Amino acid sequence: MGDSDPLLVSRDGGVVWATLNRPERRNALSITLFHRLRELFEEVAGRPEDRVLVLQGAGGTFCSGGDLTPEPGEPLPRLGSVAASALTSLRRDVGRTALALHSLEKPTLACVEGTAAGAGANLAFGCDLTYASRGARFGELFAQRGMTLDFGGSWLLPRLVGLKKAKELALFGDWLEAEEAARLGLVNQVFEPEALVEAVRERALRLARKAPLALSVIAKALDRAGGCSLADALENEAVAQAALSSTQDFGEAMAAFAARREPRFRGS
Repeated sequence: MGDSDPLLVSRDGGVVWATLNRPERRNALSITLFHRLRELFEEVAGRPEDRVLVLQGAGGTFCSGGDLTPEPGEPLPRLGSVAASALTSLRRDVGRTALALHSLEKPTLACVEGTAAGAGANLAFGCDLTYASRGARFGELFAQRGMTLDFGGSWLLPRLVGLKKAKELALFGDWLEAEEAARLGLVNQVFEPEALVEAVRERALRLARKAPLALSVIAKALDRAGGCSLADALENEAVAQAALSSTQDFGEAMAAFAARREPRFRGS
């Protein structure tokens, strides 16, 4: 694909780099781009050689949110009940892209420069790890546009910052600087702009060298933790630990430990 493609994809050392590539629209998520992202998430899920996914934006901006205006050749949206029905279908389609991201059983990292707003903020927050440059900012701007949260924001925010803070962020829709987002737990770490990409690359490559099955089980167990009891969590841990103990990766880890060398995991 050329530079005009709205989603640029490259691979390096088991890491998939996906770049939102609509800088003239501050990487707003068009209908086509929502579809392309979902296709990518599903593709990465099915490729054993893809160990980690990194999302970033072109042109110094992560993503300014959803851009559901018609693309060339598409009809203009209509008002009224027919349009409402069509928009509901469209929004459900957007939701399927969010679900594909959250269902991806491989580490996902957001590399955020500039603005991450609306669906773009929730795309960043929905990754397993979120890193930002100093000067980046996040905004749940939906209320200011007469709209409600989307791309999983209503599910994500209370889990990440608690219900009271989630309501404050969503109802006021104020901008959140990267440092404050990190203080709240929405961002893992803030870097100087010139150091961000290399820092994310180093972390992504480290994850790509770890045991893929173990990473998947760990991440999904933590995702489920808020909705299960301690007894259920302990039972899930017991079953998962037993299953992982029978994998080739576990055997490789033990052999590497005994030989005092780095393990070479295969994801099996």
